[in-house]
Amino acid sequence: MNKKIIIGLVGETGSGKDTVEHYLRRKYNAQPLRFSRPLKKALHFFFDQPSKADQAWFFDVLKERFGEHILHRGVQRFIDRNEGLMCVNGLRMMEDEEFIRSFENSYILYITADQELRWERTRHRGEKSDDDQSFEKFQEFEAITDTEKAIPTIGSRADYTFNNNRSLDDLLIAVDEAMEEILK
Repeated sequence: MNKKIIIGLVGETGSGKDTVEHYLRRKYNAQPLRFSRPLKKALHFFFDQPSKADQAWFFDVLKERFGEHILHRGVQRFIDRNEGLMCVNGLRMMEDEEFIRSFENSYILYITADQELRWERTRHRGEKSDDDQSFEKFQEFEAITDTEKAIPTIGSRADYTFNNNRSLDDLLIAVDEAMEEILK
C-alpha cells in the first residue's frame, strides 16, 4: 500500500477500541497512533498507574498552555512522515473528528457497547488506577468529563459502527468487512 489511509477509532471506555487497534495492526499492518500517548508517557514518569482523570487534567493543562491542537500536531507530524495504513486510536473531542476528516483517505470507526458491560470490562483490566470504581462513579465520569461527552456525537457520524456486545469473533468479522470496503 503506497497511499495513506487514516483510520480514526472512537468509542467509550471499555468498548473495544484497543482490541480493534491491535487487530488492525496485526492483520493489516496498521501503524498505531494515539492522541493520549504523550500524556500517558509523561504521567508514567511520575506515577506507576495514572488515572483517566489524571490524563484529562493533564490534557487541559497542555491545551491551556500550548493551544487546543497540541496533540494533533504530534500526530500530524507522524502522518506526514509515513505512508500506508495508520490507526489513530482514541478520538474524544469534536476537534479530533475534524482532524481525522482533514485527510483525504480517512475513515472513522465507532466501537460501542452497553455501559454496564464496558464498566465490567474496565474493572477487570487494571489499566488505570481508577478502573476499579463503582458503576455509579463510572456513569458520573462519562456524563461530566469533557473527554467523554463528545464520543456519542462523533460516533453518530462515523463511517462504520460496531456494537461490541457480543463475541470477539463477531467484532473482528465486522471489522474485516469494513476493511474490505476501505481498502478497495
